[in-house]
Parts: sequence; C-alpha cells; structure tokens
Amino acid sequence: MYLEKRKSGKNTKYYFVHSFRDQNNKVVKLRRFLGSNLTEKELEKLSKRAKQILEEQIEEMKTNVFDFSLSDKEIKSLNKYNDKIEINHFSEEQWQQFTEEFVYNTNAIEGSRVRPEEVSKILEKKETKSPDEIETKGVAKAIQFIRTTKQDLTINLILKLHKLCFEGSKSFAGKFRNIEVVIRGRDEQIIHTGTPVKELEKELNLFIKWYKKNKTKFKPLTLAAIIHNQFEDIHPFQDGNGRVGRLLLNFILLKNNYPPINILLEDRAEYYYILQEYQKNNKLRPTLQFLIKQYEKTLRQVTTKNKKD
Repeated sequence: MYLEKRKSGKNTKYYFVHSFRDQNNKVVKLRRFLGSNLTEKELEKLSKRAKQILEEQIEEMKTNVFDFSLSDKEIKSLNKYNDKIEINHFSEEQWQQFTEEFVYNTNAIEGSRVRPEEVSKILEKKETKSPDEIETKGVAKAIQFIRTTKQDLTINLILKLHKLCFEGSKSFAGKFRNIEVVIRGRDEQIIHTGTPVKELEKELNLFIKWYKKNKTKFKPLTLAAIIHNQFEDIHPFQDGNGRVGRLLLNFILLKNNYPPINILLEDRAEYYYILQEYQKNNKLRPTLQFLIKQYEKTLRQVTTKNKKD
C-alpha cells in the first residue's frame, strides 16, 4: 500500500492505494481519496484509517481457497467455464459404458494391468482374486454409490469411497495413512509431499469446513475442480488417492445434477501437469480447461461407442 498524489490546478489531491495481481496476472488497484492540500499530520492520520478500510474491503472481496485467495471477479471468471459443459443425463446403457471406461482409465492411470476389453467380463464375475480385478469391481461399486447416495461431502464419505475401491486388495482400505507420503516424478525427484501425518486430521476437517462454507459460491465444475485438486494436495491415504480424488470430482458434479467426467489414461501427462499448476502455482484455470476437454471426450465415448465392437 502506498500514497499517491495528483496535481489538479493549484491543488494537490492525495489517495491511499493498494495494488495487487489477480489470478489472471492483471494488476488491480484499489484507491481511497484522502483529501486535498493535506499536512503531513493529516496524511498520517487519514492514511492509517484508509489502510484499515482498504484491508476490510480486500477481505470482503476475497474468498480463501486453502492456500490462496480469489476475488469475486476471479470467481465469476472461473465460473464461466461451467457454461461450456453440455448437460447430458445418461441412460442406463450409457452409464454402463461410462462405468467401464472410467474403471479402466482411473485404474490404468495408477498402474493396473487390466486391459479395456477385460473390464466388462471382470464386472460380471461373482468372485475375484487378484488385486487388479478386486479394484476393478471396487471402483465400479464406488461409482454406483456416488450415483445414488443422498449424503453430502464428509470425512466418512471419503473413507467409504476408499473402502469400496480397495477392500480385499489393500490392508488399509478405508483408513487414513499413518505414514508420510511423497510423490515422485519419472526421474525420482520429489514433486509433491502430502500433508504431514500430525496435521492430517486438522487439514481434512478444514477441507470439509471450507466446502460447507463456500460450496454455493462456485458453479459445479469449478467446485469439483477445487475439491479434487485440494484432496490430491492433502493426499490422505497411503495409496489410492488418485482414484478417490477422481470419484470425488464426479461426486460433486453428480450432486449438482451435472454429468460425470472420465479422465483418460492417454491424457495422464496433462493431468499431472494441471495438478502441479494447482499445487505449485495456485492456478485453477488449467484444471477447468482440461476437464472440459475430458468431458467432451467422455460424451463421445458414451454416446457413440458401440459396445459390441
């Protein structure tokens, strides 16, 4: 914050100014007029009051999104991406197609060796033994759950999604981690560190509290992007965070009567990039642009693919 003075004829006008950059990297300036031809004592007194008023104004303009803030203008800009989603409600046949595509891709992103053509056969089996097959059926159960549940987002819901996905394949299914986790890139460099165990409970409670307080400020696509990205940032499970995060993304969309989105294995590199943009640079726009492209692909898959092929 700083003082700005402007000459107007024989007079000098004084303003107290706060300048900052928004999410679009544009400079935003807030000014408060102090008066004309002021003495140093008057300037000091009026500046102190103007600073307090501007700080209150700035606080009212912002919505905290965990580690960064968005102004009302920025929220409106991000919410406009929502208009690019075509509302299509799936038939049961299309839901079956989506489920198979989602199950394959979300597991394959995490290293599952199940092939696309094997998914439908696995889902029809009464019993499965290998971890990959168990998780194929588990993720399908989780999709059915988010389609039908009346629950809102809670810690218990997150735990249930993890248990549905991994019960029988992971000993810690439905339990938050008690060890530290890091995510490494292909070169084994650490690219992200999950929330420390000692802070995990606090962070998860803040996560749910933020959702309840702010969910009406954001359109469904923006809200789903924030919830997904922040969940991945926390990384509360020993393993399975990606799959639960992508289920949470769709849980938010479905809860708001929006169609689901399938994130494709072929776009994994871009997916990891948008997560890094959020975690390192607090950028949401790349996520929204990515999700729109993924939805367009999702829609083509479920409406045009012949299941008999």
